Amino acid sequence: MPGTNCPIPPGKNFTYHFQVKDQIGSFFYFPSTGMHRAAGAFGGLRINSRLLIPVPFADPADDYTVLIGDWYTKSHKDLAGLLDAGRNIGNPAGVLLNGLTGKDNAPLFTMEAGKTYRYRICNVGLKVSLNFRIQSHLMKLVEMDGSHTVQNDYESLDIHVGQCFSVLVAANQEAKDYYMVASTRFTKYSLSATGIIRYAGSVVPPSPELPKAPVGWAWSLNQWRSFRWNLTASAARPNPQGSFHYGGINITRTIRLASSVGLVDGKRRFALNGVSHVDSPTPPKLAEYYGIADKVFKYDSISDDPPATEAPITVAPNVLNATFRDYIEIILENPERSIQCYHLDGYSFFAVGMGHGKWTPAGRRTYNLQDAVSRHTIQVYPRSWSAIMLTFDNAGLWSLRSEMWERHYLGQQLYVSVVSPARSLRDEYNMPDDALLCGDVASLPKPPPYV
Repeated sequence: MPGTNCPIPPGKNFTYHFQVKDQIGSFFYFPSTGMHRAAGAFGGLRINSRLLIPVPFADPADDYTVLIGDWYTKSHKDLAGLLDAGRNIGNPAGVLLNGLTGKDNAPLFTMEAGKTYRYRICNVGLKVSLNFRIQSHLMKLVEMDGSHTVQNDYESLDIHVGQCFSVLVAANQEAKDYYMVASTRFTKYSLSATGIIRYAGSVVPPSPELPKAPVGWAWSLNQWRSFRWNLTASAARPNPQGSFHYGGINITRTIRLASSVGLVDGKRRFALNGVSHVDSPTPPKLAEYYGIADKVFKYDSISDDPPATEAPITVAPNVLNATFRDYIEIILENPERSIQCYHLDGYSFFAVGMGHGKWTPAGRRTYNLQDAVSRHTIQVYPRSWSAIMLTFDNAGLWSLRSEMWERHYLGQQLYVSVVSPARSLRDEYNMPDDALLCGDVASLPKPPPYV
């Protein structure tokens, strides 16, 4: 992210190295600068369990990735230009399913009768929640955002921006072609895309009658409440997921983050607790690493509670300090009439509760403190709140952001700084020797390495 790395200069190449550690599941990658996400360049990531770690279902006959999302005919430069001019990007032109609208009749996937297949479905779009379903087939949910789930069957799934679901589909129907459908949710307009699944040997086209999407918010909220963590299954480690009893840990800090929208110098900005984030020429993480943070940004420009009264939005780098290994409760409040979705880098959190209106401490009585799914992206329904809990035990600087990329671009994001006082390799790696440098650190000597 721009807060942690310098951007790759135009016409240049750079290779990122990352370690697959303590994580399994279905994810996707995308370009994170500007509005580049609108141009594509995203793809699926599969992180499989090690061979010695038991998986709570039999190996599927095949493993398919389905990338769904809204799309715009305007280029990423044009979309950024609209936002820079104080306008909005408007409604998407359509929905894509693996890059297609559904006008191509060639099958995307093939299944053999009697076998079971894994589908990893990710919403890679810019702003719209989508419902995904397959004609005449149930989907058994087995994993979301890197956690194994209780294996319930669903006719359709609401997949919000940035989320990934993994399902098993049994090829137990008549041997013919079937449509997959991805369609918009919670919008006044209706857009959809289709893709064909073909049973091996089929010459029968799919039925033109598409399964209908659900209607309303209540259905979606109730579906979210049905998602449960599989307490007996292992994830990246051999111990069961349920061996971590998150509900019994004392909360050391509560942070309430409320979104807002307003005009700054006549142009629209989005904010969290009254501050609209703007990237600095020197990424804050590099400023921290080189010991010049005070020259680049100020910590804690927002408080742990939303402003008591409406105040003008401030535009500044938004970096929040968190104490290493504190167990923190974060409340995401959405006072607006449209759905929102947030992602936290570097962590999985427990999505313990949702409710209507403003959050109060009484909302804790509704929390799921037993088997809430550990994940990294969560939706917040209109005029509602969502509560997440996590231990900040991963040293670094981590992006907490709106996954609605228009909002992200215009400031609805912040970074959480988690510094280990030990400056030890036990807690954080040294900066790679080939890391890109920019801004105020470009000509500085490297700090002493962690030991």
